[in-house]
Amino acid sequence: MDIFTASVVCLAMNIYFEARSEPIAGQIGVSQVVMNRVADHRYPNTPCEVIHQGPTKPSWKDPKVSYPVRHKCQFSWYCDGKADKITDKKAFTEALRIAYGVATKRLDDQVNGATHYHAYYVKPEWASTKTPTAILGSHLFYRWEKQ
Repeated sequence: MDIFTASVVCLAMNIYFEARSEPIAGQIGVSQVVMNRVADHRYPNTPCEVIHQGPTKPSWKDPKVSYPVRHKCQFSWYCDGKADKITDKKAFTEALRIAYGVATKRLDDQVNGATHYHAYYVKPEWASTKTPTAILGSHLFYRWEKQ
């Protein structure tokens, strides 16, 4: 799989597990946060690397294999310990369409440069240190100002 295809699939997985129940604008916003991080020197350089970012630990079976530390990832679905299985093919197909649109810049940035988001019902410590940029569906978006 080439890097572009892998990036679209990673973005789609992130949309699917983070925001599939959100309106389209919210799904675009979640995907755009990943792309805004890719563009920011403080984060990794590809969507897959951004989505998979976080501490890892070696497997107890094979120390050469590492796994993400549970609940310590940038995107909670990636290291929540649950199986990452696509069960709603229609929602995943829509996530692929959105991911392709964001990756090719055919869809506008709905979140005004946001690099962070959270659901309205949680209050992360970092929120007070970031600039609010948008509210889409049940997510609040923030920008980490460039240094």
